[in-house]
Amino acid sequence: MHLIESLPTGIPYLSLIWLVPLLGALVIMFLPKEQKQAMRIISAVVATISFGLGLLVFFAYDPNAAGYMGTKMQFVEKLDWVPQLGMSYLVGADGISLPLIVLNGLVIFTGTFISWNIEDRVKEYFVLLLLLVVGVYGVFMALDLFLMFVFYELAVLPMYLLIGIWGSTRKEYGAMKLTIYLMVGSAALMIGMVAIYVVGGTFNMVELSQRVFSLEFQKIFFLPVFVGFAVLAGMFPFHTWSPTGHVAAPTAVSMLHAGVLMKLGAYGALRAALWLMPNGAQFWLPGIAVMTLMNVVYGASIAMVQKDFKYVIGYSSVSHMGLVMLALASMNETALNGAVMQMFAHGVMTALFFAVVGRMVYERTHTRQLPELGGLMKVMPFAFVVFIIASLSSMGMPGTAGFMAEFTIFTGVMNQYPLVAIVAALSIPITAAYVLRVGYMAFMGEVKDPHYHDLPPLTWQEKFSGTVLAIVVIGVGLFPSIIMDYIATGVQPIAQRMIDLAGR
Repeated sequence: MHLIESLPTGIPYLSLIWLVPLLGALVIMFLPKEQKQAMRIISAVVATISFGLGLLVFFAYDPNAAGYMGTKMQFVEKLDWVPQLGMSYLVGADGISLPLIVLNGLVIFTGTFISWNIEDRVKEYFVLLLLLVVGVYGVFMALDLFLMFVFYELAVLPMYLLIGIWGSTRKEYGAMKLTIYLMVGSAALMIGMVAIYVVGGTFNMVELSQRVFSLEFQKIFFLPVFVGFAVLAGMFPFHTWSPTGHVAAPTAVSMLHAGVLMKLGAYGALRAALWLMPNGAQFWLPGIAVMTLMNVVYGASIAMVQKDFKYVIGYSSVSHMGLVMLALASMNETALNGAVMQMFAHGVMTALFFAVVGRMVYERTHTRQLPELGGLMKVMPFAFVVFIIASLSSMGMPGTAGFMAEFTIFTGVMNQYPLVAIVAALSIPITAAYVLRVGYMAFMGEVKDPHYHDLPPLTWQEKFSGTVLAIVVIGVGLFPSIIMDYIATGVQPIAQRMIDLAGR
């Protein structure tokens, strides 16, 4: 008997995943501001429960069972919201969304412990952090276009305040730039979403996926929907907000920003644009594939020359997300499998990177400038070890989560755009070069500053978070089928529909 059959029925498992952090935010809101430790504990508890529920749903999912309206969607919950306008609270999960739900839970679970040192406006910080997580969870679950847009906005708005209040370098500039870019993306998304509703008569994405829009309609409105989400994924030429936002954000927010929020953009592009308008995708994606090379190669090249530790990781994220968008543009099953796997692998890897850079290193040395660092391996060996694990995954080394993701992407892209794949492959040695450069400058050699010998030791919260993320990077790398088997069941129907309707 499969686990899903043994679960009690009638329980809204998916809704509970986002309602638990929402409830936690409400409880924290009514606590006296002096109760800082209670706020931290409540945040950690609700993050743990939410993460646990996500894991339960993940392992209970039956990839062989039929789901909602003939799809692979399971754990579906539907409640009429505004039936006159075809709006409903409709959520579900398949092999694409489930790994990302788990990723979001993992990052907020570890990010809560990384945030243990926050002292300024603790109440507001954790309330906004949990609201951000609620929005991301909702986007990954939503099967109603309007509901997805509502959760999308809920994910974006707290980010502005989190960066603007608790950020570091140029935090006001970073917060404003991020907000302007993402609001432009929201406007484009709204245009496409309304057009789909006017023609399709509903916001139900499963129903919409079973309809065939005219070729002209798809050519026109695929672009605003795709661009609306691609902005959030940091795709060229809408990428410049991303490294700036990474650098300005506090550590846990950087972990969520790069680890999860950018994946929200790629996920939305796959779910709302490619799934609903495959003919429009066929028209636009060859050009988009070429544009993603700027992300992949340019992002890696810029990371190579950065002197700010966080900027290196920020531009690295632009490069790695370029691979995801390139895989989406390839429109074949292998590449799409790799795209979702890369979303998960990069999410865990970059969360680990920012935990090391932002919390373990910067909070102690008070500098992110690589020329001012050096010899940190001698004073914080744990940070060095987990940094190396994240670096190996970034380089796509076998035995790490990044290997299977990049291997699958390049295999799929090579089948569709051989020349583009060859050019994109230039990012592999460049990535190895900047990762090794950063590792050498920050951790190797003699200790640059004698004060570094007196740095406070890492806290148990930091070691715990780093250990959990490192274990996931290695565990998924050694046993990729844990994730890939689920992804394949979600990607296959979408890929088949794209192939059938696009005439491939």
